[in-house]
Amino acid sequence: MKKYVFLDFNGTIIDDIDLCLDLLNQILIKQHKRTLTKEEYKDIFTFPVKMYYELAGVDFTRDSFEDLSLWFIHEYQPLSLHCGLFPQIEEAFQKMKDKGYHLVILSASEKNNLIEQCQSYGIVSYFDAILGIDNIHAESKINIALDYMKEKNIKGEEVLFVGDTLHDLEVAKAMHASCMLVSCGHQSVQVLKKGGVSIIPNVYALSELLENLN
Repeated sequence: MKKYVFLDFNGTIIDDIDLCLDLLNQILIKQHKRTLTKEEYKDIFTFPVKMYYELAGVDFTRDSFEDLSLWFIHEYQPLSLHCGLFPQIEEAFQKMKDKGYHLVILSASEKNNLIEQCQSYGIVSYFDAILGIDNIHAESKINIALDYMKEKNIKGEEVLFVGDTLHDLEVAKAMHASCMLVSCGHQSVQVLKKGGVSIIPNVYALSELLENLN
């Protein structure tokens, strides 16, 4: 029986796709490369982030990945506080809590930046935990999830993980959890379909489906 809903943050809770695309295109312009459309961005976005930068055409002989990561976070973090959440998402959080589900954010964002974002948007109180990583390189969040589940004695079959990328599906499989993917985020529907799991428009749509989860 499902008791927990783990939620990715970027592209699942916060609508930061346009911001991330704009920052990527600023890098490409600086390197005199062709910029990407949103459709192209959503077709190539992947984890690890370094791989998606390479697919976008970023030249690491001109700017190191480490330098670009520092620049990106310096630019991204303050602007992300103004991106906005996806429509009706707080209503969705409340509906899920009212049905007895425990909510957890699981993100590849650096944990202090993530907490700052959640505080700025006033959503901290909806969640049992806000889990982020301890660096800015947007690496895998699998170990964070497994450590938390072990600490809280949470079984995989009790968890639904909701994200916006195929990496989130990989994380869910490592957690032995169920998975749904939202189509409003950083990867296109065509990419998400490769995962073979349910695709929903957004988290609010999930809150409407919870009656049938178990």
